[in-house]
Amino acid sequence: MNTLKTGILMAGLFGLFMVLGRVFGGTAGLLLGFAFALATNFFAYWFSDRVALSMSGAKAVDEAQAPGLYRMVRRLAQSAGLPMPSVHIIPSAQPNAFATGRDPNHAAVAVTEGLLRSLDEEELEGVLAHELAHVQHRDILISSIAATFAGAITLLVHVLQIGMLFGGLGRSGDDGEGTNPLAALAAIIFAPLAAMVIQLAISRSREYEADRGGAIMSGKPLALASALRRIEHAVEQRPMQVSPASSHMFIINPLGGDAVRSLAALFRTHPLTEERIARLQAMAHDIGGRARQATSW
Repeated sequence: MNTLKTGILMAGLFGLFMVLGRVFGGTAGLLLGFAFALATNFFAYWFSDRVALSMSGAKAVDEAQAPGLYRMVRRLAQSAGLPMPSVHIIPSAQPNAFATGRDPNHAAVAVTEGLLRSLDEEELEGVLAHELAHVQHRDILISSIAATFAGAITLLVHVLQIGMLFGGLGRSGDDGEGTNPLAALAAIIFAPLAAMVIQLAISRSREYEADRGGAIMSGKPLALASALRRIEHAVEQRPMQVSPASSHMFIINPLGGDAVRSLAALFRTHPLTEERIARLQAMAHDIGGRARQATSW
């Protein structure tokens, strides 16, 4: 399913950039949009994980540099039948984490310094299991590609805005085709909304599934619930300086504050933390009930 979603996302990017190119540059713009989409798709597939890690400032660590973290990731990966991902630490005081990569054989898990300081061992294990569940479910490629696409769309819109300000748009091209200023304005307004919808479409359900998969992998749904509560509180107190294009990749939206309380909350990329916690608590209750029933037998 995620492979299909990735294909649809890439095809949608082709369509969006070709439409924008046609609106702003006629036939020549259409061809330019196709070339830009082709280059972006190629780059996103092969290098989106590096972009995500670079955007967050994550640094790779080995077992000698972070022995406890490295061993915990290795143990969880082995129990889930996954290859060992690369491990990275983000120099941020906010507790948070994300996973990236194009497949389980090329996966990376990144955690902040704040996460390592704020959580106890069981809570940290729950967060790492959540991120490895993303790897197991193959969420990481589509998530990384969506971040790259959202960034590319944002960059393109900025270029178009500058072009309109300096009068470079709206002139007739070599083929005699001009730009409809209303169409150009509509494209500038709706292209960022398209980027937001892309993030929204892939994020909410996958977070619930990663919570469930992580709880099964670690065997401690209440520890993950506790970690989510701690991270949510810390994010509100200390937002992280990251690109909005990559905010959907983190276990909790790292922007915090007004970014999640404003009207944009209607389009929030993450489900409500309270709902995620409630589902994990219900899961723990079901597990406890089955365990008591097995004991009575």
